[in-house]
Amino acid sequence: MSEHHLMVIGADRVDSAEATEVLSPYDGRVLGTVPTGTAEHIDASVAAAKAALAGGPPPTHERASILDRLAEVLTARQEEFAQSISAEAAKPISTARVEASRAVDTARFSAAVARTMVSEALTPDASSAGVAKTAFVKKVPIGVVGAITPFNFPLNLVCHKVAPAIAAGCPVVLKPASATPLTAIRLAEVLLDECGLLPGWINVVTCPGRTATHLVEHDDVAMITFTGSPPVGWNIRTTAPRKKVSLELGNNSPIVVEPDVDPLVAAAKLKIAAFGYAGQTCISTQRVYVHEAIAAAFTEAMAGQARSLSVGDPADPTTDVSSLIDPGETERVASWVDEATAAGATLVCGGTVVEGVLAPTVLADVTDDMKVSCVEVFGPVVGIATYTDYEDALARANASDYGLQAAVFTNDVGKALRAAEVLDFGGVLINESPSWRADHLPYGGIRDSGNTREGPAYAVREMTEDRLIVIQA
Repeated sequence: MSEHHLMVIGADRVDSAEATEVLSPYDGRVLGTVPTGTAEHIDASVAAAKAALAGGPPPTHERASILDRLAEVLTARQEEFAQSISAEAAKPISTARVEASRAVDTARFSAAVARTMVSEALTPDASSAGVAKTAFVKKVPIGVVGAITPFNFPLNLVCHKVAPAIAAGCPVVLKPASATPLTAIRLAEVLLDECGLLPGWINVVTCPGRTATHLVEHDDVAMITFTGSPPVGWNIRTTAPRKKVSLELGNNSPIVVEPDVDPLVAAAKLKIAAFGYAGQTCISTQRVYVHEAIAAAFTEAMAGQARSLSVGDPADPTTDVSSLIDPGETERVASWVDEATAAGATLVCGGTVVEGVLAPTVLADVTDDMKVSCVEVFGPVVGIATYTDYEDALARANASDYGLQAAVFTNDVGKALRAAEVLDFGGVLINESPSWRADHLPYGGIRDSGNTREGPAYAVREMTEDRLIVIQA
């Protein structure tokens, strides 16, 4: 019998009149149930968070120690969290273990940020009005943070919102993805029961997306931090014009491959970047522009890499690619592949669905107007197009509504520097896939990819305000 998990509201574990099943995307089995949260539960959570804040944030050293303990617990319980991630997100267990280890880093970096926040001394007497005055800027918590997280990283992306909030001294009301709430609840319980975080500083409401609008609109919530799709994200921004709204959204990552690199090496580098977690990451390798001189060799190598991947049960340590988050997504991605081939793209490999899993797919002769190129696929599909002129390839890479991360493979330093200057993205990577991320570095995009930068130090900046303090001598 599956376990019923409760919401976390203040010091209480809270149920509701209705329950929602959490299903395995791979085989449909019930993994557990959670309460179907309501607007009233959001109100109670915000009230608990507001009450916690009213008492003042814990001292900085305590917040840092809590995050240190979180890192220790996550280290000791990595396998438990990895199994939870794998089950509810259908993430291959080997990939889930990587996510669990990254969450440890996110907690540690957040602890370090808490300890290194500084006030800024000012020079008021630079103006005659400031004579005999002392002034400085103090960082203060922005207030209650509403955090809305996606399904694809049910631990680490929750940590990327919760841990910086703790570092900044902000209480959190967390609305995890409806498909993957169990890992988030476990994290909150660990913080409260094992790490010393006081009640009210982390609250978890398992509610439908439509109910979360109440969190966005709530007058006592100072900031919304959201990771997910562009339509939902920008709607949140419109709904809450007076709040700080930090958005980390989608992408259709471009890669330019120059003829001065080994196409086999480039393809091997892009293997996991393209197909890891079935392409369900916002920086998954999607559209590849390859110089025509090496296009045939690269396409063959990329297809070989795709075919080498093991497809199946996420619990199997040998599995590389498993199910998309639900059957509807599988149908959508498969239909986009069919649409591309009908419009002239060449199916090099993949495109088939076996036991509910879409095989890693490589398309050649992709044009820039096909959905598999110009819209975020969020599936295990790579589209290859060719070019002859480097500047044209960079321009095609830029011709997108998205702007998260892009990459260029070249051994020409001048071309690498040109790409860094010209590519209009939040991150530009050279001889590395656009799917690469280190959790302490600034991460975020422009245009439809969002309006913020994550990474603990950068998230804390978003979650604090500058307060001017002036003292008359």
